[in-house]
Amino acid sequence: MAARAGTSFQRRTRNQRASLPGTRPSLRNGQLLLSTGVPSLDYIIGGGLAVGTLLLIEEDRYESYSRMLLKYFVAEGVVCGHSIFIASASDHPEALLQELPAPLLDDVIEIEDAVRETEDNSGDIVNSTTASQNSMTIAWRYQNFPKVQTALTSSRFGHYFDVSKTMSTELQHSVKCHSFFLPDEVPFDLAATEFGNMNFGYVKLLRSIQRVIREEGFDGACPQTKQRNILRIGIHSLGSLLWGEDVGLSENAKHAYALTKFLYALRGLLRTSLSACIITVPAYLIQNKAIIGRVVKLSDTVIGLESFNASERETNPLYKDYHGLLHVRQIPRLNSLICDVPDTKDLAFKLKRKLFTIERLHLPPDLSDTVSRSSKQDLAESAKLLSTGCGGAARGKKHLDF
Repeated sequence: MAARAGTSFQRRTRNQRASLPGTRPSLRNGQLLLSTGVPSLDYIIGGGLAVGTLLLIEEDRYESYSRMLLKYFVAEGVVCGHSIFIASASDHPEALLQELPAPLLDDVIEIEDAVRETEDNSGDIVNSTTASQNSMTIAWRYQNFPKVQTALTSSRFGHYFDVSKTMSTELQHSVKCHSFFLPDEVPFDLAATEFGNMNFGYVKLLRSIQRVIREEGFDGACPQTKQRNILRIGIHSLGSLLWGEDVGLSENAKHAYALTKFLYALRGLLRTSLSACIITVPAYLIQNKAIIGRVVKLSDTVIGLESFNASERETNPLYKDYHGLLHVRQIPRLNSLICDVPDTKDLAFKLKRKLFTIERLHLPPDLSDTVSRSSKQDLAESAKLLSTGCGGAARGKKHLDF
């Protein structure tokens, strides 16, 4: 009887979890997961973003790709039928909703072609013998090496999106969306006003999130009569000057701890609710590195985006197939003593015609007879830029010898 009771209890638990759209339990720690909208990013952070947790994205300097990841997160929520909360101080949330990528739902062939296009264009350490005869001659020691899989793939979770198209208005309005635009909520001259050791803009945002969680039935600490669902919270460019922050102006800012206090209070709201949050932060503008360290500790998952736009790496032959680097700063410890460690630390992202993907970064072989001496020196200098992983063995002007 005891065994039957335990089995029936487990079945009820699984059915309750499966009743939430767009979620699945983690096989490692049992935590309820939802997709970020980018399958390769889900793979890196342990299968998806855990409900009740916070993902912090350190923005690239031109804010192109961090904004794109935020749009992927919101678009995935729209397709799954989740409620949306978008907060911003620069662009109106309605403008971000109008830029959401279109999902690839009906045409299976189109999805397969988009994925195949990305995988075919991904760089490999070694080309096949036929391709090498047509393009260049690889040293004999590499001819029989197997191809290295640069794509990060796992079991299908979430949806694919076409960045070349925008989501239809009917699909956007199919879910309930809450918006918080700081200029409409707080006048600019009052945004930096201190209120309980926190600037007034952060206080208004916390109250708005708390109101939605309690009134819309996302509060797990209180009994709810409404149908259970997930709330996706997206906060754009938090910590910028438009939010009333001055941590980017000097190392001894007046409101140096306002951002950390906001994150501490926000995590308390997330832990007791059926919600998940993604925040983008312009970390490169914050002068005080101690503040950055506290921000990372107060977040669950932290990744950093380093774009190649207008940088010396944009013309570097090592990164010709990519648009930037992705740095994993922190992975959460959920229901376990250790965190989920990624199998590689050298990650890069690229934006193709339809898909945004994250792949393993590798060093191409440069021992071919057709490689000039100058290009070998360029590759050697490029290898020195990678301090860990496959580039850690590069020293001086010498090229890598695997």
